Amino acid sequence: TLLDIFKKLKFHAAADQLYRRLVRQARDPVFYLHLGVPDTPDGRFDMIILHAFLVIRRLKAEHERTVGLAQAIFDLMFADMDQNLREMGVGDLGVSKRIKGMAEAFYGRTAAYEEGLTDDGTLLGRALQRNLYRTTAPARSHIEWMIGYMRHQSTALAKVPIDSILKGEIKFAHMPITFDGTCNES
Repeated sequence: TLLDIFKKLKFHAAADQLYRRLVRQARDPVFYLHLGVPDTPDGRFDMIILHAFLVIRRLKAEHERTVGLAQAIFDLMFADMDQNLREMGVGDLGVSKRIKGMAEAFYGRTAAYEEGLTDDGTLLGRALQRNLYRTTAPARSHIEWMIGYMRHQSTALAKVPIDSILKGEIKFAHMPITFDGTCNES
């Protein structure tokens, strides 16, 4: 309907800024060079999903005001994935099938990350091992750092005023990393 189109346009600019920012954060070389995240299409996809989860999780806290923005970020993310697959030479039927799988992966990962953020780190560590690292064998310190990173970002994002986020303004918290892969949150 026309009302749906206006709602999407209302959030488009903010969603575009937020999505670009979370992709930039997900592509930080530290994840790939120092924390063992595979620098592959799958590894980059999972880092984008992780950061989209963190942003959308923040938006859920103010669901009434932010549901449209969260949906707009989701839509942009999957439109971007669609375009990337096409640029890699995947045909129309293959793109559709892969996007469906990516959406299922998104929902599965976000459910696991949500559950994992509320426990002692065991579930989140398993979810990261299964999804982010997949078939690689990261150092335990890398998984522990990523657990700390996700918790730190979640806490920091919770402090960002929702009015700023609705304008597309977001900044991920800085988390220094030591050479052994551990997190220094000071």
